[in-house]
Amino acid sequence: METNALTDAPRTERACRTCARVSGRALAVVALLAFAAVVAVALWAGRPKADDGRTAGDTCALFDQDHAAWTRLLRRYVRAGVVDYAGLRRGGEAELDGYLRSLQSVCRGHYDTWSRRQKLAFWVNAYNAYTIRLILNHYPLASIREIGLLPGAAFRTDFIPMEKLRGDTISLNVIENEILRKEFREPRIHFAIVCASTSCPALRTDAYRAAELDRQLDDAARGFLRDPTKNRFDAATNTLRLSSIFDWFREDFEGAAGSLPTFVARYAEPATARAVGAGGLRVEFLDYDWSLNGR
Repeated sequence: METNALTDAPRTERACRTCARVSGRALAVVALLAFAAVVAVALWAGRPKADDGRTAGDTCALFDQDHAAWTRLLRRYVRAGVVDYAGLRRGGEAELDGYLRSLQSVCRGHYDTWSRRQKLAFWVNAYNAYTIRLILNHYPLASIREIGLLPGAAFRTDFIPMEKLRGDTISLNVIENEILRKEFREPRIHFAIVCASTSCPALRTDAYRAAELDRQLDDAARGFLRDPTKNRFDAATNTLRLSSIFDWFREDFEGAAGSLPTFVARYAEPATARAVGAGGLRVEFLDYDWSLNGR
């Protein structure tokens, strides 16, 4: 086929001009998109930060470090460490579940900005709130040990959804042993977490909060050690009769104070502390009452 150079040249020239116009438009679009991306990144980096370290607009919800919803529930349904489970089931479950959802909404990046005290208060409150949730799931019952086929199954059951924070559903045992004991090494948590049983420490009527955490933990330790139904000193036999908690977690207390009696003396009644100082004490451990801490 013959080619007419005179007629084909204008077509080629027009085609080149068309290609140039298209290429020019494409470059302009690319430049515009690149500019928009730069602006978006700048706006994202400059967006306001929440007080707790979360950046506004994150999928993680703001978290109330005062745990006010938990305090409201405790004040309404707990008296002298006794929990009104029946009343809570009738009128407080929705509010409890709302508080639990706030715990579940915390993300790792958000959590990592918190202080040690904020983290510790978070996990102590989480343990206590989820223990109550577990009891309500099975209520009525006489003891937490009735849950599951084997004694202690309740504490090993993975029912706490912490996918955003821990990447998994976890158990009460994980909170106590893998998080509170291993990560924080704070022996006073044993007087703050409550396993829904009569021999447990009394459940407080206010949430643990970072701003008051040391005072609250000291108060919990004193309250537990000065409760004669759970710990007592027999002067006649020079015997210190302690809760089984001191037996089960002895290494935690000895690690903090050097010896179990020395730790006890920090929070016990003055007469008991003097007896410890005199030395020669016998130490025995009381049987644990697993009956439900409520009505």
